[in-house]
Amino acid sequence: MIPQETIVALATPSGAGAIAVIRLSGAAAISIASNVFQSVSGKDISKQKTHTIHLGHVVDPSTSSGQVEKIYDQVLLSIFKGPNSYTGENVVEISCHGSTFIQQQIIQLLLRKGAKMAQAGEFTLRAF
Repeated sequence: MIPQETIVALATPSGAGAIAVIRLSGAAAISIASNVFQSVSGKDISKQKTHTIHLGHVVDPSTSSGQVEKIYDQVLLSIFKGPNSYTGENVVEISCHGSTFIQQQIIQLLLRKGAKMAQAGEFTLRAF
């Protein structure tokens, strides 16, 4: 079975922590992240090298003119291109602030942009 969907889930324990990591894995991980990430330096993350980290904002560019409608959080976005990643697929990790509200808002945004919620243990299953 070769998974087709790009999955998303919280990669750190839920609860009160300073930082949370949201993980995306799958063929469309980088393109989905590109739709919601705005680099502070103006970089296009789809053109960045593997194993790099970028500072920027998670935004919802859902207006018809492409203007940013809502800024969710300032984040660090890590890119790992397959096959040299944990799952062997393209992986993006978003390190955001630890607020449960912010975590859920970002996950819901990624789901609206095409990701599917990961099942328990699915990242590890894909790694095998």
